[in-house]
Amino acid sequence: MNLKSLPVDAYLSFRSPYSYLALERMRSMAEHDEAHWNVKFVSPLAIRLPVHFKLPDPLARPYFFRDSARVAEFLGIPFRRPLPDPIVQDPISLEIAAKQPYIHRLTRLGALATQHGLAFEFAQEVMRMLWDGSVDDWDKGDHLQRAVSRVGLDLHDMERKIVAEPGPLDALIQRHEREQREAGHWGVPLFVIEGEPFFGQDRMDQLRWRLKQKTHSSQVLTTVNTFSEANS
Repeated sequence: MNLKSLPVDAYLSFRSPYSYLALERMRSMAEHDEAHWNVKFVSPLAIRLPVHFKLPDPLARPYFFRDSARVAEFLGIPFRRPLPDPIVQDPISLEIAAKQPYIHRLTRLGALATQHGLAFEFAQEVMRMLWDGSVDDWDKGDHLQRAVSRVGLDLHDMERKIVAEPGPLDALIQRHEREQREAGHWGVPLFVIEGEPFFGQDRMDQLRWRLKQKTHSSQVLTTVNTFSEANS
């Protein structure tokens, strides 16, 4: 049995630096047949639970900024927070704006890419454009268009669809969010294999370890069954 036959649900958000920082290892695991990624885009916590930003210790956000930059440096991955931030949020009060033109657009585009069977590819190209520091004003010009075209999709066509029929896309996003919680966590990146959740980019080594365990067990079972059938 090949590891690739074991699908891993990967819950990602376009505003999550750790989702972006996990992508390079996800790509490597896919190339080495260690995992088949079933990417499921969800809205950031700021959209799902805005009250979350009224509760944390004032040290939480500065540490989050420091840690995400440190993880990127440790992994050797180019990194800078997107300009503009996909979430419209007051930097002092942390109040989440009622109107969110960026993140709804990105998440719906991701849901549409999912319908085309290109969620993983879309995540790689668009998140890299947002987070690697090479693009200012990603929402202007042709930055997003070029990222989407590398996936093999047409941004203008996608934009028309998300404006004309947002309902089914929002329903898909909400379904992913329900499945995320049912799997046992609310954060991203969240990886789930056969019902077991692994939260955070720092759990990917444990995920790889579990995949190898499951594959080895399946290979042993296949060998035993084959031997039994041959001698029956």
